[in-house]
Amino acid sequence: MKRDYYEILGISRSATAAEIKRAYRKKAIAYHPDKNPGDKVAEEKFKEAAEAYEVLSDPDKKARYDQFGHQAFEGAGGFGGAHHMDMEDIFSQFGDIFGDIFGGSFNSQRSRSRQTARSRGTDLRVKLKIGIEDIIKGGEKKIKIKRKVKAPGTTYQTCHQCGGSGRIARVTNTIFGRMQTTGPCNVCGGTGQVLQSRGKGSDAQGMITKEDIVSINLPKGVRNGVQLRVGGKGNEAPGQNGMPGDLIVQLEEISDEKFKREGNNLHHDLYISIPEAVLGVDKVIETPHGKIKLRLPEGTQSGKILRLKNKGVPDLEGYGYGDMLINVNIWVPKKLDKEQREFFIKNLDHPNFKPNPGKSEKSFFEKIHDMFS
Repeated sequence: MKRDYYEILGISRSATAAEIKRAYRKKAIAYHPDKNPGDKVAEEKFKEAAEAYEVLSDPDKKARYDQFGHQAFEGAGGFGGAHHMDMEDIFSQFGDIFGDIFGGSFNSQRSRSRQTARSRGTDLRVKLKIGIEDIIKGGEKKIKIKRKVKAPGTTYQTCHQCGGSGRIARVTNTIFGRMQTTGPCNVCGGTGQVLQSRGKGSDAQGMITKEDIVSINLPKGVRNGVQLRVGGKGNEAPGQNGMPGDLIVQLEEISDEKFKREGNNLHHDLYISIPEAVLGVDKVIETPHGKIKLRLPEGTQSGKILRLKNKGVPDLEGYGYGDMLINVNIWVPKKLDKEQREFFIKNLDHPNFKPNPGKSEKSFFEKIHDMFS
């Protein structure tokens, strides 16, 4: 089981963005591979801290993590976190932090290799419609997407302007003297590489659009609007060493004709006839969990609510299942034949047909209160 991201960085859930960054810097210094050569435990802690920082430093990811925990990112090939990246990926993604920490202190081969820029492709966003059975059962879903990839035959070469670093230094004269700043290379746009030859049918960056099938492991109990992230399944980046973006799948819950979801509970309207209500009846109900047989006793009243324990939606955090609430409605016919009409006229004033709710009969508002309590 993954450790809590706040625990990894040693911060509280109310930590500010600045506190999150400071905590990560502290962990990065302690477990940096250059400071702990050959130490696999330190390397794993280094990656673990990077994964925690990747989520908590992003407001959108942090909000989803605070609401759903690790479940917000699981089931979709991860979220492209640090455990799915090598050291170069981490250094590239958090280069500003490592530049500040290790600017002149660590001169290993890894530090020097970071001088070569690595661009990242853009993220793709798609919507996936899911039904109540998908939500209850979870499991694998396959979706078809179109993404940008490098065209076969496309080649790149190191940018002559920046030497592959993706950044160039600029010197300007100010009232305080000559100031040197660095910024993205204006020739390669910060990628460190320029197009050498274009593959057939590619665009100005040597890219083509390709159709792809992606598998998503849908967690049980997901809600409408939850986003799943599939690492590395977004658009590829131009260049030989580019990192692909991620695929972000936003879930859209389809309304069901038979069942209405309310949190982790499901509601179902069961209609019965007047004779069935009077005499009692056995009913078989189709549910997302399978068929369920109900016995309605004699004298069943309209508005009666039957609660089926653990037949609702699984909790996203793994805390069991909700319930299914069967709302009984007595269907009154709109037209009667002569014989039927005579029967009801004959019994119109019969004491047995007069409404006479006892103390055990709950009012409409009491039933609503019980339903939500």
